[in-house]
Formats: sequence, C-alpha cells, structure tokens
Amino acid sequence: MTLKIFERFRQLSADQRNAFVACFLGWTLDAFDFFLIVFCVGPIAAEFHVDTAQVALAITATLAFRPVGALLFGWLADRYGRRPVLMINIISFTVLELASAFAPSMLVLLILRALFGIAMGGEWGIGAALALETLPSEGRGLFSGLLQEGYATGYLLAAVANWILIDHFGWRGMFIAGAVPGLMVLYIRMHVKESPAWQMEHRVRTLAGSPPHRVKFAHALEERLRAIRKHLPHFLFMVAMMFCFMSFSHGTQDLYPTYLKTNLHFSTGMVSAIAILYNLGALAGGMCFGGLSEKLGRRRAIAAAALISIPLVPLWAFSHSPVLVTVGAVLMQFMVQGAWGVVPAHLNELSPAGVRATLPGVAYQLGALLTAWNVEVQAKITNRWFGGNYSVVLAATVVIVAIALAVVVSLGREEHGADLSRVR
Repeated sequence: MTLKIFERFRQLSADQRNAFVACFLGWTLDAFDFFLIVFCVGPIAAEFHVDTAQVALAITATLAFRPVGALLFGWLADRYGRRPVLMINIISFTVLELASAFAPSMLVLLILRALFGIAMGGEWGIGAALALETLPSEGRGLFSGLLQEGYATGYLLAAVANWILIDHFGWRGMFIAGAVPGLMVLYIRMHVKESPAWQMEHRVRTLAGSPPHRVKFAHALEERLRAIRKHLPHFLFMVAMMFCFMSFSHGTQDLYPTYLKTNLHFSTGMVSAIAILYNLGALAGGMCFGGLSEKLGRRRAIAAAALISIPLVPLWAFSHSPVLVTVGAVLMQFMVQGAWGVVPAHLNELSPAGVRATLPGVAYQLGALLTAWNVEVQAKITNRWFGGNYSVVLAATVVIVAIALAVVVSLGREEHGADLSRVR
C-alpha cells in the first residue's frame, strides 16, 4: 500500500502535489489543535475546580459551532477561491488556539473553544475541495483516504505533544504549541495554486454577469441557503450520514484517553504511547479502505469497515493489560478511520461543482453539530450510572453507531469516479 501511494504521488504534477500536501497538513494541524484539549480534560478540570463533564462541554462547544464555520468559510471559498480563504482559515484557528492558552476561567475557555469551532469548521470543506478538484480522478479513493487521515495524524501529534509537554508545561503549554499551524500559511502562499475547477467556475460566473466581489454577505448567505435547498433531500442524506460518521469517530476517540487514565490508571506516557499507536493504525486504515473503495465502491468500503469494528469491542473496551488494550485500540481505529478514509472522495463526488466548498463542508459540520452532545452525554451517563467506568458506554456507542452507519450509507448513491472538473 505504501509503495502504491508513493507511485501515485510521484505521478502527480508539482502543482497537484503542493495542493495535496497543503490540504493534508492544514487538516492535520487543525485536528492537532482540536485534540490537544482531549488530553487536557483532567488538568483543566483541576485548575478551574470543575468536573470532567464541564470540560467536555468545551469539546461540545467546538463541535456545535463547526457548521457556522463551514457555511461562512465555504461561501467565501466558493466566491473568492479556495486558496486565499484556506490561508485566512488557518490563521483564524491558530490565533484562537493560542488565545485558549491564556483563558482565565472556564467560561472564557468555553467561548474561545466555540470560536475555535467556527474556524475549524471551515477547514475541511475548503481543503477537500481544493485537493480533490486539483487531483486526477484516477486513484482518488487512495488520496481521499490519505487526506482524511490528516485527522488521525493530528491526533497522533497531539498525543506526542501530550507525552513531551504536559508534565513540564501543563495544559497551557500544550495550547501554546498549538500556534505552530500558522506557519502553514507561508507554504500555501509560496507553493499552492488555485483549484482549476474553481477558476473555471469563476470564469463562468464572470461571463454570466455575476461579479463575485460585489455581493453583500446577507445576499450571499441567502444564495448559499438557496443552493442547499435546491439539493435538500440529497443534503439531508449527507447530514444523516455524517452524523453517523461523527458519532463513530468522536464516540471512540474523545474520552478514550480519559478512560485509559481514570479507569485503567495508565500513566501519561502509557496513554500517549497507546494513542500514538492507535493513530498509526488509523492512518493505515484510512489508506487501506480508501484504496479498497476504488474496487469495492465507496459505500461497500464504508459499510465493511464499520461492521468489522463490532467484533473488536471486547478487546477494545474490556481489556485491562496494556498489550491487549493497545491491540484493541489499534484495530478499532483502523476500522473507524478506515470508514472515514472514504469520506472526502464520497462527499465531493456527491456534490455539485458550484457549491462543492459549501455543501460537503456544511453537511460534514452539521453532522458534528448533531453529535456535539456525544462527549458530554457519555461522560454524564458514565458518572451517573456506571460509577465512572467508561467501558460499557464506549462499547455500546460502537455497536449502535457502526450498525447505523452501515445502514445509512447503503441507502445513498454511488458516484465513484465522478468528474470533479465539471462546472454547474
């Protein structure tokens, strides 16, 4: 698989490689900034004298505000281009991440994480559109898997940062490290060109007499909502599918480090090492099932990964030795992110050109909004009914969500190999 990726990557033009690298790193560093808080739940709760459920609310706030960012930045990217808006987006979430390091209270931190959610919500749709509109259709599933696993790579980097920083610099030092993604803007400015599909769409609009730079925000928002209504049944399906996907990933990731620390009493180093390994498994899963989707089709690859995760639940949620827990965690995230690896290609293939930075991104982030309560509810149920033991809640989440995802995705269309260079 690795050799196949290198071969495909070597066949790309310099412009295609630069666009893909920028979008992969943008999503990686966005996820890195998001997941830092997952490793800081305990220390934040201790400093502000609140329980873990209240800190989990900060994660919920980030997820809840992501659709706002998808709509706002998606409109900007469809109107003004993927490249400049991606740079603005990266600067935005970097500044908010840095500001989080200096939050004087839990309330301020909640507000900053909500604003961070707006910035985070814009990145995926813009990055996926720029990358997949620039890349050739051949091998799109493989690159989709690798692109989406920027998310797992970000989680992995957060785990490394936790291992190195938190015992020496605390949770505030972790958030200061989250300012690193701002450097990505220099790379994009110097090496990345605008999406060819957007340039064509821009010319079509200009010839049709619709100047893209003279549109008031209220009118533009109405235009975006009208475009979504035009594709409403299809859009609602995409939202339902992304709700299942979000529940699958956040339900298995966000509280798992807390489970390892509080229930299994693993050290910070052990938790970080396990997180690093299961994110390596996630990377492999995304690339594997992304590549398999070229042969099986997008829907079958997603359903297969989801259903295979169910037999892994006992090993993942009820083991006690570090070795068995690690094996279970690696295999679980291989399947979770295996299903996720197909998402960028599948959503973009399902979306019309004129709203490709908006429609997939808004559907993606509305899925995040609908599952925003997941972390807080998991924490509350665990504390109230299971005496703080997360095992049963984590296990039930996987079984229910994996079945739901397999069913929902099977009801949709298959647009494997759709031409993303077409306009309107």
